[in-house]
Amino acid sequence: MELQTLLNDYQALSLKRNALGYANYMISWDSETEAPVGCFELRSQMVGVLAGESFRLSTCDETKTLINALYERIDELDEDMKKIIKKEKRGLDQMSKIPEAEYIEYSMLMSKSSQIWAKAKNDNDFEAFAGTLEKIVEFQKKMMKYLETDTLKGYDVLLDQYEEGATMALYDEFFKVLKEDLVPFVLEVASLPLDVKNTLENKTFSLEKQEELSKYLLDVMKFDWDHGVIKTSEHPFTSGFSSQEVRITTHYYLENLLFSMYSVIHEGGHALYELGVNSKYDLTALGGGSTMAMHESQSRFYENIIGRSYAFLETHYSKIQEIFKEELQDISMDDFFKLANEVKCSLIRTEADELTYPLHIMLRYEIEKLLLTDQIKVRDLPNVWNKMMKEYLGIDVPSDTEGVLQDTHWSGGSFGYFPTYAYGSAIAAQLYYAMAKDFNIDEALKTGTTEEVNKWLKMHVHQYGGSKLPQEILKEATNEEFNPHYYVKYLKEKYSKIYNIN
Repeated sequence: MELQTLLNDYQALSLKRNALGYANYMISWDSETEAPVGCFELRSQMVGVLAGESFRLSTCDETKTLINALYERIDELDEDMKKIIKKEKRGLDQMSKIPEAEYIEYSMLMSKSSQIWAKAKNDNDFEAFAGTLEKIVEFQKKMMKYLETDTLKGYDVLLDQYEEGATMALYDEFFKVLKEDLVPFVLEVASLPLDVKNTLENKTFSLEKQEELSKYLLDVMKFDWDHGVIKTSEHPFTSGFSSQEVRITTHYYLENLLFSMYSVIHEGGHALYELGVNSKYDLTALGGGSTMAMHESQSRFYENIIGRSYAFLETHYSKIQEIFKEELQDISMDDFFKLANEVKCSLIRTEADELTYPLHIMLRYEIEKLLLTDQIKVRDLPNVWNKMMKEYLGIDVPSDTEGVLQDTHWSGGSFGYFPTYAYGSAIAAQLYYAMAKDFNIDEALKTGTTEEVNKWLKMHVHQYGGSKLPQEILKEATNEEFNPHYYVKYLKEKYSKIYNIN
């Protein structure tokens, strides 16, 4: 068959799959934001039909023949198409190993699992979610078997799904550096008092004003409102469908201004990445971010390195005070900066400060390893969680809502995802030091927007989408291989200054 005919057939296939993917994308977005609670039983049936169609389209004989034919002639393709077909081949080989009936059943479970989790979390009722989680974990274990190779087995299979090439060996070594070089410093800082005159405690911040601040912050980040939107959900997240459409959410707490403020900046970082991908990769296997860790590097970069910096807050604090005139009238800029960077061992990962955050990730990583290697069972999770929180962070867990039920990830089957948060934070620090060699970041932020930062990241990271692995992007952007010691250096430099440690 003519090569161009194969390519035309592939484009037609890709369009159909993307149309089904878009339907699922919109259903998922609606489920997390506005869907009425009574719709999910029927909705799961519709999702099951779509999942079946998507599975069959991706694994049918015609698709296998087409992808294999293009793979056999890969040397005749241009560089982008070579990468696309390699990813297609990898995905096809993996998808073909999963029984269709099990895939459909799992998709139907996923369509309602987040709602079951959200209710259990709000009711502080782990038992109400445990049965669903057991089914999810059982499927993950089956996935590990279905997708194992000669070199990739067990939990490594799931880690590789979120970060290609990542293994327990890689993460164990990475977390070893953090444990040895960072944890003693974290414990030292956490034991010190924060020198502030006033705090944000016992203050109420209205939803309307928080929404106003959210829109202001996204404007500062040059968020593209023609191709993006923000709403609320139980757990903040970003979902994108090409560089032409990205959707983010936040969650507002009346007593916690900093939560929504920094969740918006965090999700805004994810959004800028999606929107910054070269549009030629839209609706291809190279669209979206490179990997989960690289995506997290961008959200954590904006949230922490930019959003919690003195230069950023000093530039925008007058506007923040203008929005919250009464609430912040007795809070100085210096105090607000310190409060935004306060270090304390806390219960909630998404509310954790920048310094203790990696300890939350290590906890989840260790628990996932235990759970997926049958060393513990789902019903053991609350006790194991509480024990590790005491060991890692020195605090008691008063409820499952604030403990094992706090994150949505496991309800979505995202096992192997958590380590990318810490890995991404380390990548962000390395990018920061490289960026600082090219221009004065603090001076750029004082212009009132993050535009210069955006341009640098788009040039060195965003534009490539999934056409390059993080290792390639990082090496080209920083002229170095991944080095976690930049992360330790960044954190020690920043927090030694804030807490007056010599």
